[in-house]
Amino acid sequence: MSVTTPPNDRTTKLRKAVEEIAASGSWAGIQVRINDPHGERVASAGVAELGGNTAPSTDGHFRIGSNTKTFTATLVLKLVADGRIALDDTVDDHLPEYGLDRRITVRMLLQHTSGLFNFTGEYYEDGTIAPGIDWQGQEWVDKLFHTYEPEELVRFALSKPARFEPGTDWSYANTNYVLLRLLVEKTADRPFAEEMQERLLTPLGLTGTFLPEASPELPEPHAHGYYTYQDGEEWKTVDVTRANPSWISAAGDMISTTEDLHTFFSALMRGDLLPAELLDQMRSPHTKFAYGLGLIVQETEYGTLYTHNGGFWGWGALMFSTPDGGTTLTASLTTGDARLDLAKAAEAFAAVQQSLLAEAFGA
Repeated sequence: MSVTTPPNDRTTKLRKAVEEIAASGSWAGIQVRINDPHGERVASAGVAELGGNTAPSTDGHFRIGSNTKTFTATLVLKLVADGRIALDDTVDDHLPEYGLDRRITVRMLLQHTSGLFNFTGEYYEDGTIAPGIDWQGQEWVDKLFHTYEPEELVRFALSKPARFEPGTDWSYANTNYVLLRLLVEKTADRPFAEEMQERLLTPLGLTGTFLPEASPELPEPHAHGYYTYQDGEEWKTVDVTRANPSWISAAGDMISTTEDLHTFFSALMRGDLLPAELLDQMRSPHTKFAYGLGLIVQETEYGTLYTHNGGFWGWGALMFSTPDGGTTLTASLTTGDARLDLAKAAEAFAAVQQSLLAEAFGA
């Protein structure tokens, strides 16, 4: 006979798990929200600011990184539902000014099968690296308030060799989603932020979600995010709460809250935002990385889950849902002064993910 843990005990258990994550030393702070048929559980731990003793707000704003891609993909698919573009349209027909390979389709951009160079750099299987724009280390800190135009990012990527011929392989490239932003603007004949606001954010009541463009500001309340990096032999920690996110554009620049991410992702999974046929295509993964159209299909011990997590210097974001949208996990992590390189940071993030998946979907 199975035993269901009472909701009050489940909340206490979540709080303990969150406190353990904060105590690990890898993160300055964490806020978590779990919505399921039992109701809602929220918890936070750690500190909102280094040197302080106040935990992050459970309603705080944060940079969601590549969770942005799911918003961008949903907006594109709304235009597909309208009949204004088609998934298998040649992108060059809509954006001829960039001279794209005419084999690249809208679907390929959404699913990362275009082969286009990733403007944040390419990491090849043999260990070689093809550098992109300055997005880490002292070079990024020096450009913390620098503004990049979307067209600039695309043209930089197009000046580099393609990773493979369109449609023949899979490789994650932020370039794809900046091109999708430009495609939305061309098709809707207005700025991307306006289209996103009218088609998604306002109808869903997402009052805590923003497209910052080049603004470095983060609305209150919010925790602080820090970037700890090695500059030569010296480790440095910089408060990067205020930073210009234009370097990542529609591939990862949005600001949100755990509540808004829950509202958006649950509505998407329930089928409230897209016709069933398009949602099915969105959730049909490419075989190499189980990546659909702007989201990831993850097979877990708790069943099939849909997700698209995000990382942004100073921040980490989690967004998971069951196929019916009935149970969701949304969370924000802020980094502090822990001396973690990219590999160790990825390991720490994966550990948090596994712990919180058990709390959200294993109970």
